[in-house]
Amino acid sequence: MKTDIVEVTTRSSVVVDKAALRRESRRPQGRGWPRLADSIAATVLIVFCLMALLPFAFMVVTSLQRTNVITIFLDPAKLELSNYVRLFTENGFGAALVTSIGVVVLACVVNAIVCSFAAYAFAKRPFPGSEALFWLYVATMMVPAQVTLIPLFTIMRDLGLLNTWVSLFLPVINAFGVFLIRQFMSSIPDEMLEAARIDGASEMQLFFRIVLPSMKPVIVALTIFTFLTTWNDFLWPLVSITNDRMQTVTLAVAKLQGRLLTDYGIIMAGATVSFLVPLIVYFVLQKQFVEGVTSSSVKG
Repeated sequence: MKTDIVEVTTRSSVVVDKAALRRESRRPQGRGWPRLADSIAATVLIVFCLMALLPFAFMVVTSLQRTNVITIFLDPAKLELSNYVRLFTENGFGAALVTSIGVVVLACVVNAIVCSFAAYAFAKRPFPGSEALFWLYVATMMVPAQVTLIPLFTIMRDLGLLNTWVSLFLPVINAFGVFLIRQFMSSIPDEMLEAARIDGASEMQLFFRIVLPSMKPVIVALTIFTFLTTWNDFLWPLVSITNDRMQTVTLAVAKLQGRLLTDYGIIMAGATVSFLVPLIVYFVLQKQFVEGVTSSSVKG
């Protein structure tokens, strides 16, 4: 008899629980304040996104008009591509693009090679005082670039490197790349390298066959940082380059401004072209860039 009562009680409780679950499932989800808070947050994010995209939209629209006045009103009848045509046919913007692309490629390759070897020495081949030397080298990142501008110009002038591609890409090599790669390289087990040394592998074989293949994400991240730094640099090319045939994209855009009358349409066309190149590179290497930055920050 007691067993039947327990079964009935258990069954009734199960029935009650199932009914409660059905009522809960029929109730609209996210109702009330949580749903309102989500809607407000989404609206705020959309507003901020539009505010961030508004300058770029204004730049592109202005580049499609021949205008000497900055205005927020859009006249579809004035939209044309003549600014882009004049940019390459009358202002030599194509030569500036070639110069910037060549300088950026050299800067990325040389910076990746130098920083990789230096990081390997600091991370896997320590020597007396290497730790103190590394942090002293990293401390140079706190020196503003404006402070080293005149000494750097004097060195390049004495070496006869002004108005050359070397003077444009050589100053890009700095402590940041060494720090970034060293943080990533420190996660590689030393036991694996020691086992390879016991098997007779040389240091160059260790570097190229074991260390370098695992550093692809962080090298891609460093390449994008180097690309953006070199591509957007304006002050150092302005100081070190006096030959118009060696001008970079930033200098070419700055020279589009007229002395008496400014054609904002062609200036915005130059700014749009100079903006599209790094944007395309970032989208192509986006996955490796995020992976490299995340790995360096977590493993460091």
